[in-house]
Amino acid sequence: MPKLRFPGFEGEWENTELGNLAFYGKEKTRVRKNHFVSTENIEQNFGGIVPFEDSETMVDGTGFTKGDILIANIRPYLKKIWQSDMDGACNADVLVMKPQEIDNVFFYFLVAQNKFIDYVMGGVKGSKMPRGDKAHILQYNTAIPSILEQQQIAKFLSLLSNRIAAQKELIETLKKYKRGLLSSMFPEKGEAIPKHRFSGFTEPWEQRKLGKIAGNVIGGGTPKTSVAEYWDGSIPWIQSSNVQENEMFEFEIPKSITQLGLDKSAAKLIPQNSIAIVTHVGVGKLVFVPFPYATSQDFTSLAELKTDAKFTCYSLYRRIQNDLHIVQGSAIKGITKEDLLTKEIMVPEIEEQKKIGEYFRRFDRLITLHQCKLDISVKIKSGLLQQLFI
Repeated sequence: MPKLRFPGFEGEWENTELGNLAFYGKEKTRVRKNHFVSTENIEQNFGGIVPFEDSETMVDGTGFTKGDILIANIRPYLKKIWQSDMDGACNADVLVMKPQEIDNVFFYFLVAQNKFIDYVMGGVKGSKMPRGDKAHILQYNTAIPSILEQQQIAKFLSLLSNRIAAQKELIETLKKYKRGLLSSMFPEKGEAIPKHRFSGFTEPWEQRKLGKIAGNVIGGGTPKTSVAEYWDGSIPWIQSSNVQENEMFEFEIPKSITQLGLDKSAAKLIPQNSIAIVTHVGVGKLVFVPFPYATSQDFTSLAELKTDAKFTCYSLYRRIQNDLHIVQGSAIKGITKEDLLTKEIMVPEIEEQKKIGEYFRRFDRLITLHQCKLDISVKIKSGLLQQLFI
């Protein structure tokens, strides 16, 4: 019996194999391309489905109907599982599972668990492109309750899933709105006045090179990892993986170096309230650091800023991201210190800078708040899956 149960239900669940609860769909059919599912269409971590583009093109594949469970069988560790809400077809990398004599939604939550994925991964074939073994999957041992209890569990978890989906949609809407604000509250290329600005500001913005807005530009370095005396000191040491896309103020620094490590490497102590910019591995990311720190060689830091730090973060991030897309997309390998310092950004008077910087900082805090709510809901759901199922 499960650890957690709804009132009114008792008795042991029935042990069985997955093959007794569902069979693989094999019937071939032809559908429009916007009803054709490949592994790329299914989101990771049981996230749902990526929206389709309208298309009149017809393609052939394995047919599925509304309510069937689709499992991306190539690289199954990505946890790509989706309960279809339409009729369609899929390619050979996707398994169509048709539940029988079991609630379809309950079956989805039964397989949308880490322990099922762990089982599938225990029988994969291939190394470069691992695939789940179809016969092995059907031998998965599980347990099910009565159909009424299945429906009760499915209804409850569906409500929670819908709430999570709504929270995700809200976050994406906020991010989209923020992108629009960044476009309208900063001047377009060749212009000196943005489309929208706070009341009381009318003066045109000025163009300034980054080398002119920072009193000092500092690089980084990495102490030898084989020398224990260089590490676990009192100086925070940032590497590219500590900085996330679109996160310019929220970050964690798990590593630190000692004064000896600083002295014996190319690393430099960078003053507080500087901007660390990733210019090599992970180029384009940046973060504002309110305390003294050091970085790896993948960074160039702007110190002793002559502009508002928050404003500069948003303006510079927008500029670098635009350059990445213009040059060669996100695959660009790096930015030299010289190229970085010659980049220009548009700058208004200091009071308008502060107003804009604080406005977007508050907007980011709102997004972070909703992201925290989403993370909590996902953890709750994960815990309930463990307790509501055996």
